[in-house]
Amino acid sequence: MNNKPEICIRTQEVTRAFGGKEVLHGISLEVRRSEIFGLLGPSGSGKTTFVKMIAGIDEATRGEVEVLGTRMPKLDMMNRIGYMAQSDAMYAELTAKENLEFFGALFGLRGAKMKRRMEEVMALVNLTDHLKRPVGAYSGGMKRRLSLAIALMHEPEVLILDEPTVGIDPVLRKSIWDEFESLSRQGTTILVTTHVMDEADKCHRLGMVRDGSLIAVGTPEALKQETGSVTIEEAFLHYGGVRA
Repeated sequence: MNNKPEICIRTQEVTRAFGGKEVLHGISLEVRRSEIFGLLGPSGSGKTTFVKMIAGIDEATRGEVEVLGTRMPKLDMMNRIGYMAQSDAMYAELTAKENLEFFGALFGLRGAKMKRRMEEVMALVNLTDHLKRPVGAYSGGMKRRLSLAIALMHEPEVLILDEPTVGIDPVLRKSIWDEFESLSRQGTTILVTTHVMDEADKCHRLGMVRDGSLIAVGTPEALKQETGSVTIEEAFLHYGGVRA
């Protein structure tokens, strides 16, 4: 019997250059189906550029990206991937309900299913009472929560979340991470970027990114053990060649 975990996301020697300047340097990585995989690194380390290529929004200069066995970028993979960018891409003049209806329709949701999913995702991000409010009147944290709700609308097989909890209060952040665990148990693969150390500890496995390179991969516990570190932050500094 083959107990080898199924690979959901695979990148091989992925390099990205802008105007001759290389910002990602030959990253090879495998993410298993149903796991919560975290990309940990400081701002400017290349995390966002990397996940954009996995989501099919950008294309590698060299190397290959595969999601669910399909070479990326490929337009019809949109229905199988949920993507939440760092910047909130919504229509400020529309209400949250109208935004959800617009994006839900893009994913083929209609009628009763659209209504059910809208209720479920707005309850998850604690915005049910603000459904009919224009998004332009939302705070920054509320916009982040609505962006997450939109990414979850079509129940994607793969969730790619770029700094999803920035500006969200600690209590709600915990409930969102509890939901990530629940989604993972149901079979959803979650790739999340973060620079928050306690979130990194919640991931099943981590990839540490520094200056456009992948410097370490493993479970949070294994990475700490390998470096003799008490915290993920100490482990990151160790792999990055920085001594505290």
